[in-house]
Amino acid sequence: MTLWSRRPGLAPLPAAACVVAVAALFWPVAWRGVAPPVDPDADPLDAVGQTTWTALLWGSLHPALAVAVLVLATCLVCGLVVRKRGRRPRLEALMLTPAILAGAALPFWLLASGLALGVGAWLMVAAVILLVWRVLTRLSEDPGWGRSLVVPAVFGILILYLWEVVVRGFGVPLILLPPPSLVAITAFGNGAILAGDFTQTVLRSALRGYLIGCSAGLAIAILCDRFPALGRGLLPYGNLVSAVPMVGIAPIMIMWFGFGWESKAAVVVVTTLFPMLTNTLAGLATTERLQLDLMRSYAAGYWRTLLMVRLPNALPFIFNALKINSTFALISAIVAEFFGTPIAGMGFRISTEVARMNLGMVWATILVAAVTGSALYGGLSLLERAVTSWHPSYRGR
Repeated sequence: MTLWSRRPGLAPLPAAACVVAVAALFWPVAWRGVAPPVDPDADPLDAVGQTTWTALLWGSLHPALAVAVLVLATCLVCGLVVRKRGRRPRLEALMLTPAILAGAALPFWLLASGLALGVGAWLMVAAVILLVWRVLTRLSEDPGWGRSLVVPAVFGILILYLWEVVVRGFGVPLILLPPPSLVAITAFGNGAILAGDFTQTVLRSALRGYLIGCSAGLAIAILCDRFPALGRGLLPYGNLVSAVPMVGIAPIMIMWFGFGWESKAAVVVVTTLFPMLTNTLAGLATTERLQLDLMRSYAAGYWRTLLMVRLPNALPFIFNALKINSTFALISAIVAEFFGTPIAGMGFRISTEVARMNLGMVWATILVAAVTGSALYGGLSLLERAVTSWHPSYRGR
């Protein structure tokens, strides 16, 4: 029986060890095309200089071999500890962290030394991915903050790392895909401009339209539940309107409400109203018959039953609509700005900077939009957990 076979889920450790062992054999091709071949007809002094430069390049790979030894030793020690002491996710993650950081930094060290990434470097990247996979697998088994916060954070960092190393390692042109480091530098260097765009798009357009659309959708859902004839007549047309693409709605709203934030908020209202309407109706329909009979036995009317039983039971559906609409609202406001806006806003910034081929600013604006949407969704998820922790849907989470 092998070292790792006694515990389930340990496959990434021996796989990473094997990959690093193979990578150590390929360090001679860790760069390509750095030193030109020696010309036999050239001056002997030049040939000596070129030979010396090649030797220095070989010597510069000693840290790379040290990293390979570190990763191999860490995999071995980690396997022994897990075999002896049992399943301790956080301890194992801490033990693997130095090897992961060293292996992840190696490709950038090679690039900074004037070397190109070859087979050995890419094998080390593969080993890092396997070790991070191992950490994610172990932390996913650990309840609490390790699973809820650390796992998504580590996974996101891994995606950004692969993006950076692939772009820089393969020399992808910046006009096609800039690395995350350049996007971050551009974002910090143009903070005032991005803050103005954030205020125009998120605070003035998306947030106002979001609040109006969700409130209207909730109110109309309650009316449709109270008067079934209204629901049967309205829902088919609601589905029809929700199927209309926002690129068709935005020009109409701009003609109706002008180029200010009002037209963008109107697009957001149309986009967010019907998801809230349909989710609320579905949530109200989930109330159990036993609960309704109990309220009738207390002589409770429709509105008291709605407030005390049906709306609380529908909260998971309502929060689901709120989370979905938080991203819909931001996307709708940005798309609406492509059709006319003041000289501010995320959509305006993307369209103008694309025309100027300033892709760094475009990706910086996309970064702000992505972080904003993720923050809104995460905040609503935390609020949902705090408000509906009593609901049966949260049992066992």
